[in-house]
Amino acid sequence: MDADATAVRAGEQLDWARLVAWLRERLPACGIPGLDVAQEPEITQFPGGHSNLTYLLRFGAVEIVVRRPPFGPVAPKAHDMAREFHWLSAMHRVFPLAPRPYALCEDIGIVGSVFYAMERRHGMVVRAEEPPAIRTPSDRRRVSEALVSTLADLHAIDVAADHLTALGKPAGFVARQVKGWTDRWHRAKTTPLPEMDALADWLLSRLPADAAPPAVVHGDFKLDNVMLDTDDIGRVVAVFDWEMSALGDPLVDLGILLAYWSPTAPPGQQDALTTVTHRPGYFTREELLEHYAARSGRDVSNVRFYETFAVFKIAVVIQQIYFRYVQGQTNDARFATFDMRVAYLARQAANLASL
Repeated sequence: MDADATAVRAGEQLDWARLVAWLRERLPACGIPGLDVAQEPEITQFPGGHSNLTYLLRFGAVEIVVRRPPFGPVAPKAHDMAREFHWLSAMHRVFPLAPRPYALCEDIGIVGSVFYAMERRHGMVVRAEEPPAIRTPSDRRRVSEALVSTLADLHAIDVAADHLTALGKPAGFVARQVKGWTDRWHRAKTTPLPEMDALADWLLSRLPADAAPPAVVHGDFKLDNVMLDTDDIGRVVAVFDWEMSALGDPLVDLGILLAYWSPTAPPGQQDALTTVTHRPGYFTREELLEHYAARSGRDVSNVRFYETFAVFKIAVVIQQIYFRYVQGQTNDARFATFDMRVAYLARQAANLASL
């Protein structure tokens, strides 16, 4: 979530009357301080992100965030709001950076899909441009350290002691991930791309052993899924987007972070997926790995596999978005050239695999 919400994008309005009525019925039981659902809410939308839709409803001084999947058909098991809600419910108890979820609605008659309501966190999110609070290389180093430390701390949660074992099956986690994302690639493919098929085979032939012990895997841990304290950029105040969370190998998260740390767009392209971490002061790839290894105590010697898988996965995610665009399921012009992005990422992953 960005710090500021804006007007709801054309074509992404919901049935506000039904949504507000549902919230008025459910939210009072959540014990939200100062909430007065009798007030008429102001409704806006968070502009960041390329898939799930996130709205802000202000009931006076109290802000409620609502998340739902994108419009149109979605890939099986993707954009699972019920799953994200249940993960947040568990994680908020043991990892306070996970926002508190308030209520889940599985009645698609309300807004056309499953959705949930959660608390609003305040701070700043670094996307394609840096906020004014990040001005110097020293600032960027503090952001880097906070981000990597947060990931290591997430992976340090004792899954068994904190009663999280019911959330997933760690055995065979990486194998299921590789197979699942390969299947998604074949379902969303619009043109042949031999590099992606070769990468799927490369990953399957090099599966690592199961992590021991397993850890909480966020599934999409990157700079713009973390919110920083506006007054202290070295402090994380929230981690968002838990829909792909699982129990398994934590180095999958490290691979994702590394993949997004490098440019994910061809030269000259810039959008919400563009990184800023090439600027002076942000950790280098080597510094990121060193800090994570020191903080977590984990062996990162096989990180190239996880980084390659992460780039492959990002390519599939972007291809799924592009597939929705070419099928006419969204008319968002941001997605018109995503086929070029997929081809670029496939080449990046192939280069990683060849090292």
